[in-house]
Amino acid sequence: MENFSDIHQPGLEESVGAVIRELRLKEGLTIAQVAELAGLSRGMLSKIETGSTMAGLDTLARIARALGVAMSVLFSKYDTSTASAQHVKNGAGMEVVRRGTKSGHTYHLLAYGQGPVKSFEPFLITMEDDSQTYPTFQHPGTEFLYMLEGVLEYRCGQQSYVLEPGDALSFNGEIPHGPGELTQTPIKFLSIIVYPHNQHGPGPD
Repeated sequence: MENFSDIHQPGLEESVGAVIRELRLKEGLTIAQVAELAGLSRGMLSKIETGSTMAGLDTLARIARALGVAMSVLFSKYDTSTASAQHVKNGAGMEVVRRGTKSGHTYHLLAYGQGPVKSFEPFLITMEDDSQTYPTFQHPGTEFLYMLEGVLEYRCGQQSYVLEPGDALSFNGEIPHGPGELTQTPIKFLSIIVYPHNQHGPGPD
């Protein structure tokens, strides 16, 4: 699958870092304050802001939460389209995060650049590496999952659900949730977060 950054403008790390810095300064916060809120070292946050490193999904989620924005806002400078509709071709969604090995864990954001307040965030998530532990997430709004391929055990609160192709799962995003056992890989599913009016959260899981 071709990386979005290979066929569109380069500099994803730099654009994400610039947005984080802009949001931090807008809120009158220091690097130390945001780093503490996000559970990061000041040095790591500084590297992310300068674009010298790209943070993982869980780190970006914590930074977004610390700044009070949806995670997709961090990518707002990466696309400046003003069209009334977005048509994202197969394989051309923005590759937000890849974790682990070359054939690991990929999030593609399917809609982006729609302003600072998000009503929803749709992601296509691919997992091929079962050697790592995935973080637990919490965010405002309702999340809807739809399995396309593979078998995944998904944690939601105290319950675990086995998701197979064609299965759907919806839940309150405030409940701690996240991927558990990757029973049959490769795994591919849609994650759509719908935010309450006047609220927005940190991104996909």
